[in-house]
Amino acid sequence: MMTTPQAPLLTLESVTKRFGAIEALVDVDLTVNRHEVVALVGDNAAGKSTIARMIAGVYRPTEGTIRLDGQAITIASTQMAFHMGIATVFQELALCENLDVTSNIFLGRELKRRRILDEDEMTRQARDFLDRLGGRIPDVHSALYTLSAGQRQCVAIARTLVAEPRLVILDEPTASLSVTQTAEVLTHIEGLRELGLGVILISHNLTDVRAVADRIEVLRHGRNNGSFDGRDASYEEVIAAMTGATRLHRP
Repeated sequence: MMTTPQAPLLTLESVTKRFGAIEALVDVDLTVNRHEVVALVGDNAAGKSTIARMIAGVYRPTEGTIRLDGQAITIASTQMAFHMGIATVFQELALCENLDVTSNIFLGRELKRRRILDEDEMTRQARDFLDRLGGRIPDVHSALYTLSAGQRQCVAIARTLVAEPRLVILDEPTASLSVTQTAEVLTHIEGLRELGLGVILISHNLTDVRAVADRIEVLRHGRNNGSFDGRDASYEEVIAAMTGATRLHRP
């Protein structure tokens, strides 16, 4: 795939998604740049997860265009998204409790050397991925069930790095976590940004969003209804856009 100079990493242009007579998304625009965390916020059924699944290759848009590095693309499957450098961590973590950290990170993508599992290299890379994210997991041979919820989320995020992604989508990564665990996950998200990736963060928690997002995009009833600088936006402004008290605003 050719890259258009200075093009955003990801662009959604007038994207609509219908499920029969139901319009889940209507003319939605979205831009994500490299080194940027973009938060998608909105009430239930606002369209956040539909966008995530569309970019991840689960759904295909009914209308509109998706561009990656400036080039119009069709994401026909999750496998195609994977090969395009798009990684997704859904709220329901696809991890195995009985396996250790390294095995979970490389699950389905194991490294082999002369047809034998290269356990030493996988261990080295797993440690490297966790360190790059600021993960606090001392032993990569620890079974997943011995880890905290925040540490498991770190493993799920580290797993995305195996594919050397350009874009990572995180669906409610801090849901049901303690304050300490949430702080750890937010550090991991900042780590993804520092690695030069684009990040889409879906969250109901505005405190978490304002702590880490460069930009906040509000969806309401499947439509854009506000775009805010993550550093300057107030709770009141974002909530007003979420509830429909204010109409679409773009900085």
